[in-house]
Amino acid sequence: MKIWVPMDSAAKALGADEVADAIAAQVGPDVRIIRNGSRGMVWLEPLVEIDRGDGRVAYGPVTLDDVAALLDGTLESLGRVEDIPFFARQTRLTFARCGVIDPLDLDDYAAHGGLAGLRRAIGMDSAAIVAEVTASGLRGRGGAGFPTGIKWKTVAEAVADQKYIVCNADEGDSGTFADRMIMEGDPFTLIEGMAIAGLGVGATRGYVYLRSEYPDAIRVMEAAVRIARQRGMLGADVLGSGQAFDMEIRTGAGAYVCGEETSLLNSLEGKRGTVRAKPPLPALEGFLGKPTVVNNVISLATVPVIFEKGAQHYADFGLGRSRGTVTLQIAGNVARGGLFETAFGMSLGEVVNEIGGGTRSGRPVKAVQVGGPLGAYMPVSKFDTPMGYEDFDAAGGLIGHAGLVVFDDTADMLQMARFAMEFCAVESCGKCTPCRIGAVRGVETIDRIAAGDAGAADLLTDLCETMKDGSLCALGGFTPYPVMSALTQFPDDFATRREAAE
Repeated sequence: MKIWVPMDSAAKALGADEVADAIAAQVGPDVRIIRNGSRGMVWLEPLVEIDRGDGRVAYGPVTLDDVAALLDGTLESLGRVEDIPFFARQTRLTFARCGVIDPLDLDDYAAHGGLAGLRRAIGMDSAAIVAEVTASGLRGRGGAGFPTGIKWKTVAEAVADQKYIVCNADEGDSGTFADRMIMEGDPFTLIEGMAIAGLGVGATRGYVYLRSEYPDAIRVMEAAVRIARQRGMLGADVLGSGQAFDMEIRTGAGAYVCGEETSLLNSLEGKRGTVRAKPPLPALEGFLGKPTVVNNVISLATVPVIFEKGAQHYADFGLGRSRGTVTLQIAGNVARGGLFETAFGMSLGEVVNEIGGGTRSGRPVKAVQVGGPLGAYMPVSKFDTPMGYEDFDAAGGLIGHAGLVVFDDTADMLQMARFAMEFCAVESCGKCTPCRIGAVRGVETIDRIAAGDAGAADLLTDLCETMKDGSLCALGGFTPYPVMSALTQFPDDFATRREAAE
């Protein structure tokens, strides 16, 4: 008998370790307990799966009091995970193995399609590798949505004695956890994606910049890199190809601004995490002044499936210029929170109401912030907006890292706008004036509106325009998205203050 108990951080926070210990204390040596990643249905965690010889059957959420019934077969099951409606509606490409395999078993990884992409890439030249990524339509999943193939082509064509692959794992956006889930649940897919990127652009060294707040991800990634090196997946002779690529894990100190690629590079070099002016682009002068690919975890973790199944297979999913799948992270006041991977194109309303099940409180949905703390607040009137980069841009929003935070009708949108400005003021690196000073003035201006100053709303609009046009990076440049969306889409929350003062 095999029993799978997640070691994912979310599952552990809900008692998975205690459940695993209790199971281990009650079973014999003939039972194998596997600590897997999460299947992504957080409201069902700890989600335990048991194979008694007739396939994996799921139970959850499992408590300590349920363990005896779980083991004697009297606990009511959820059936197969693949048949649970939330899971059955997904198109799992990047997350196909997450929650299925033992994260640190390379043979288990290979048995589920792992390494097939790297083996194929080894037989291709640099130009063909870059062309494959370009043809897939893959775009940066960290926020900007920049075409991955163009970035790789720029680095591949740059002339230098050393090039680097840097993975941005500084996942700091509220309501996001896809990067963490991959690193904890399927780390070899990230390593494989980085190795393919290295072969494609001529880079022999790679770094994963991982935030210190993710101790489990750090532990799993460091162990996975050691195993990959021991098994010849990394090193001077990648899978016997005669080509070199090695990598290491670096831990950041927790600055939100280090999610911006140039701040990250400064931190990686041991400097203060401040934004660099562009040009030069990191693709030409990045880490230690050398050509550098900087990609998000999900971008790099998606590369192996593109090479395993072919660029066209991946590009066949999606909407317009948003190709492939989007890993939606559904959080906040929502009935069914978790990770949902689907082709671009599903409407925001479908995601919130059908997939997420509406609010956990049972009250009406008021707003959904998409794209982290710099994302716009989308009202219910915009719930027909398809999940696509250009579609969200046209609706005044941004998909960003695809995190969704749901709010019910008790949310005070003036206070949410104030939080956005306060967040920017606290997290600013201080390099540019619009962000450093503008965010502080923004908090003060919103406080004036709250106190009944009718003219302060126009001042806030002007301030947001200055921050948007003048900031050096997205922290100051995108903070106006949540502020202005709150002001324009939920005017009643601002007007009540003025009316009360009058």
